[in-house]
Formats: sequence, structure tokens, C-alpha cells
Amino acid sequence: MVLDLIWVLLAYLLGSVSSAIIVCRLMGLPDPRTEGSGNPGATNVLRIGGKKAAALTLLGDMLKGYLPVALAVWSGLAPEVIIAIGVAAFVGHLWPVFFAFQGGKGVATELGVLFGLHPVIGLVIAGVWLLIAKGMKISSLAALIAMTLAPVMVWFWTQGELSWTLGVAMMSVMLMIRHKSNIQRLLSGEETSIGR
Repeated sequence: MVLDLIWVLLAYLLGSVSSAIIVCRLMGLPDPRTEGSGNPGATNVLRIGGKKAAALTLLGDMLKGYLPVALAVWSGLAPEVIIAIGVAAFVGHLWPVFFAFQGGKGVATELGVLFGLHPVIGLVIAGVWLLIAKGMKISSLAALIAMTLAPVMVWFWTQGELSWTLGVAMMSVMLMIRHKSNIQRLLSGEETSIGR
């Protein structure tokens, strides 16, 4: 039990490492929390720093979700502990202890968790995101649709693993709450397209 809690705490601390803020500092870019949309995530970094900075941010945010979960799966931990580790990394991204609890919206980190649970799950959800993002040119819409499908995909692929399904559903709900302003702009037709 104590070891499981240590895993969860370490996952939260890893999730609290903000890739967007670190990348922007290293590349001499403005703080993403004060520029563009104000969100420390890959899409906003793309707006203020270009493709290279955005790619590094995306990779960093995915890895901090993927690494602890993949390691937990490899270590043979119980499914409930594995998903708790994934949720902890995700929560760390949303409310990072190292950055005054001002985090991102969680899309890349949740995707990293999904890849850690099983590569096929991650690939399917990433494919849905890319397809919609490429077709509609709206990152938030792509993320919302993909992460709405994520719990369904987890349930289907794991043949009804309840803890994983509920954990992913919890992350997706938190992600949607973080996208509240995006949803309002989508409904009013004012949401900005990728790159703007």
C-alpha cells in the first residue's frame, strides 16, 4: 500500500513538470501562461513559438503521462494502481505543484496515459484526434471528440476493465471542464483554428 502511494506521488510530481513553460524558457519565448490563449500547452506554444517548440512541448507532455504508466504496467502492478498512477500524472499536469498550480488542459498527457495503458488504445485515439484536427483545423474540437471516445475505446479493448474505464472517463471529464471556455467559443462559432 505504501509503495503504491509512492508510485502515485511520483507520478503526480512528474506530471507537475510543465513542458510548455520549460520549453519556452529554454528557447527564450514568452511564458505561455501570459501569451496567446494563456494555456501552457502545445497548441498555445505553437502560436507563440512555432512548430519546433510545440513539438517539444507535445512530446514532453505525452512522456510524463506515458512513462509512469508504462513502467507500472511493465512492473505488473494491479490495474487499479496503474490507472491511479495515470490519473495522478494527469492531475499533476492540470495543477502542477512546481508552477503555482497553473497547468494545461491535459490532452497530450491523457494521450500519453492511454499509450501507456496499451499502444493500440493510444494509436486509435491519436488517430481520431489527428483526423479531426486536420479536417476541421480546430484543436479543441479534435481533443474533445477524441477524449470522449477514449473511455469507450478502453472499455472495448480491455474487455470491460472497470477501473481503467472509470479512470480514463474521470480524466476526460476533467479535460472537458478545463475546455469550458473552448466549448463556449465552439458553440458561438468563435473558436480559433490551429496556428492562429
